[in-house]
Amino acid sequence: MSTTQSPRSDTRTRIIAVALELFSEQGYEKTSLREIADRLGVTKAALYYHFKTKDDIVHGIVQTMAAPIDETIAWGEQQQWSPEVRDELIRRFAAGMAERAPLLRFFHENQPALRESSAGLEFKDRMIRMIRLVQGPDASFEDRLRATMALFSINSAFFLLKNDQEGLAQHLVDPGNEAKVHSVHEAMDAALTVATEISGLIKG
Repeated sequence: MSTTQSPRSDTRTRIIAVALELFSEQGYEKTSLREIADRLGVTKAALYYHFKTKDDIVHGIVQTMAAPIDETIAWGEQQQWSPEVRDELIRRFAAGMAERAPLLRFFHENQPALRESSAGLEFKDRMIRMIRLVQGPDASFEDRLRATMALFSINSAFFLLKNDQEGLAQHLVDPGNEAKVHSVHEAMDAALTVATEISGLIKG
């Protein structure tokens, strides 16, 4: 059986990729459907065939790019909590986010516009489910906080990496500091180290 994408699914994929670029470059609110269509080289009517609104596109972005989180949640919900399961959840989450760095950048840079959107609420729900899996049953408030901080260490690594790459982090890091990282792989290694250090304090 052929695994080749249909023209319709291929067009949807292109729309999502181009929209994500534009949303990340100039913000969700400042990007119009016309601009997305223009960059794609299609008519606005052709774009409407696949997505009626910008929120529909964001929903498509989340569904496409959050797949590793869904897979991690599905795996975690089948496990009995243990320190080993906790660490594996974080490792899988980190690996999935390393492949989806543009998604994290997009959500970070467009938080006000997306906070109450259906796509934003779906992503928030995923994060809450991840936190609950990492914290384990009957977690104290402190352990819930540790689980949250561990997972958000992954997100924060991309924030620091982006600022380092753009040369905007002089107030955070000495520009000559050799400790700066220069790739997603380096950032993820550092984030995973910090995340597991934090989550290792969870008593369970």
